[in-house]
Amino acid sequence: MSSKGNPDDNAYAEAFFKTLKNEEVYLWEYESFTDVVERIPEFIEEVYNRKRVHSGIQYLPPEEFEAIVQDEQRKQSLGQLTLKLPR
Repeated sequence: MSSKGNPDDNAYAEAFFKTLKNEEVYLWEYESFTDVVERIPEFIEEVYNRKRVHSGIQYLPPEEFEAIVQDEQRKQSLGQLTLKLPR
C-alpha cells in the first residue's frame, strides 16, 4: 500500500493486477475456488515470471534477461570483455 499522499507507491501492484486480470482471469471460466487457486500461481510462475516481456528490462522475458545478466557476470568474473545490454 502506498503511504499517505503518495499514490505512486501502489503503481507496480496496480499494473500487475491489470495484467493478471487481462491475461488470465478474463480468459478463463473458473468453476470453483479450487480452479482459481490452481491457475493463478501457474500463470504467475509460468507466464508472468518467465515468458511475458517486461518494459522495465528492455522488453525481454525475465528468464532471457536473467540469462543475459548471469552470462555478463560470468564474463566479468573471468575478466572477459562484456557487452552492454540492449536499451
